Amino acid sequence: MSKKIKQMQMDVLAKTFSGVRDLVLLSVSGVDSLTENKVRLDLRKKNIRLHSVKNSLARRVFGEMGLNLGDVWAGPTTLAWGGSSIAELSRTLDDAVKKNDKLKDKVKIKTAVAEGEVVPFAKALTMPTRVEAIAGVLSALLGPAASLASQLTGPASQLASQIKTISEKPAEAPAPAAGG
Repeated sequence: MSKKIKQMQMDVLAKTFSGVRDLVLLSVSGVDSLTENKVRLDLRKKNIRLHSVKNSLARRVFGEMGLNLGDVWAGPTTLAWGGSSIAELSRTLDDAVKKNDKLKDKVKIKTAVAEGEVVPFAKALTMPTRVEAIAGVLSALLGPAASLASQLTGPASQLASQIKTISEKPAEAPAPAAGG
């Protein structure tokens, strides 16, 4: 392959992955074309894409992007990216591999990249999705405020309840005067 063609392929890779901060690297070998096409179509419905790369070119492109992935460039490499977060991407890929019997022994997950940092795939599976992270932050922010509000209104509501109970009691008849 000429240098010009290699440079063109590297430019395409750089353009394709320029804004990508979350991806999973897979090793896919021995999968028939019908199965692979079906998996790609299923993943595309979830906004996840797969791209097989030439290791030497991908190593250079990702190195220039500041992403040093070390020794993951051995053997066939397929990059998966998309979805709203690394957690969603990882969970979707894990489900796709587990559900399809033809993929179980033929797809090996090398590693994951979250926000430009290499993370083990097992950790990527347990990371929160964007929605889960926002919900966690909101609950952390709103929890103390809700507790404070309940502590402030608790005694007042008890007092109001007691006053209401007293006001609802039937008025007692005046006691007859003694000695009369």
